[in-house]
Amino acid sequence: MNKVSLREKLGYGVGAIGLDLSYGMFYSYLSLYLTNALGIKPAFLLIITPLARLWDGFNDPMMGMIVDKTKTKMGKYRPWIFIGALLNAIVLCLLFNNPGLSGTALSVYAAVLYVFWGMTNTLADIPFWSMVPSFASEEKDRNLVSTIARAFSGLGQGIVSIFTPIAVAYFGGVAGSKLDAMGAENLRTGFGKWSLIMAAGLVVFALISVLSTKERRIVENNEKFSFKAALNVIKSNDQLLIFMLFAMISNAGFYMTSGISSYYFTSVLGDLKLQSSFTTMGTVGSVLSILVVPICSKFMNNRTIYKLSLCMATAGYIGMAIVGYAFGENVSVTLLGVFYILTSLGTGSMFVNQTVMLADCVDYGEYKSGKRNQSLTFSMKGFLQKMAYTVQAIIMYSAFTVTGYDGEALVQTAQAKSAISFLMFIVPPVMMIVSLIIFSKKYKIHGEFKQEVLKAVSEKS
Repeated sequence: MNKVSLREKLGYGVGAIGLDLSYGMFYSYLSLYLTNALGIKPAFLLIITPLARLWDGFNDPMMGMIVDKTKTKMGKYRPWIFIGALLNAIVLCLLFNNPGLSGTALSVYAAVLYVFWGMTNTLADIPFWSMVPSFASEEKDRNLVSTIARAFSGLGQGIVSIFTPIAVAYFGGVAGSKLDAMGAENLRTGFGKWSLIMAAGLVVFALISVLSTKERRIVENNEKFSFKAALNVIKSNDQLLIFMLFAMISNAGFYMTSGISSYYFTSVLGDLKLQSSFTTMGTVGSVLSILVVPICSKFMNNRTIYKLSLCMATAGYIGMAIVGYAFGENVSVTLLGVFYILTSLGTGSMFVNQTVMLADCVDYGEYKSGKRNQSLTFSMKGFLQKMAYTVQAIIMYSAFTVTGYDGEALVQTAQAKSAISFLMFIVPPVMMIVSLIIFSKKYKIHGEFKQEVLKAVSEKS
């Protein structure tokens, strides 16, 4: 049985930092940039977001099959990781740097790059996470690989969330003042320069990951690609579909927090830079979350750990809601952050477990069909994340449209502020609870059955 060295595990995990620099900019700040810096209406974003996901429904499985069929001296995953990271970095820069367009031309520009970001992200994300099952088949080793990768992923998110408000204010030319008081031009300049730094980080970390790792257990797939075949593979893996459902719902809750928090601190509390303090505490929870799975796995199985993760996230969200509504606009960010640590502990370990479960779905698919479709199965990870973001975006932009949110206004209506607070504090824990119920009732790859699957797959190797 091949063991993965700590050096290689760390080298692999570093790549997640770069991917999440791009993720964080896209998922946490693109909405604010498009509405407040470029003046694009939420109603337009409400249309383009699901259309982009419709294309991803074709693009992601296709990319998964392409990776499965790739055969180079570097392997099947690492070439795509670097190519995808490079192209995604270019698109990220273009997305946050308007070349002087306005009106319809600006909307088309934003829409095209919005779709291109998803496509180029897929080029890097699918092969990166698809490497997890090829590292090791032993559960504890696989758990550790996933834990390290998720820890670095959280670090990348933390870098973006903590430093973006400060960096945008600095590069926008108004360091030291409230970020929400900046003009649209200052926001455009600040986000534009900061995105260049994030893009460079994405490429550098991806290169380190590619050069630090090697691929194991490469199973060649010589079948001709077809959407029908890809769809049949996905449909036949019933546990993958169940996983997609409960993971999408819980991830949408997480994205709601990261997406709406910039609006909450800008429009409700009056200073986006307060988000840096709030997110710093969340990052502490994310970093500590790397200990949850290794420690708990000594006396709990993965199923119990996952339930614990969702319960911690829910408890943290409920605490935030109580504090947020009790104190309103006078709430202590530190007190909010204390509960956010608990939430981040839960969501961080939740993501680790999801990576492991997706690897289990790969094994289950092979156990059930006799064919190993590793990258195609892992393509669903990126797709479910994008679908989770789409669910979050539809809810958020619908609320903005109904309550009359205006990104160019310095003061929002009472209805808009109320909607932002509701999205910040109430929607996420509800989603976590729904996800927990579905997982508990429908997901069956655990216990003796999981051991049966692993044994059957190992005997074929």
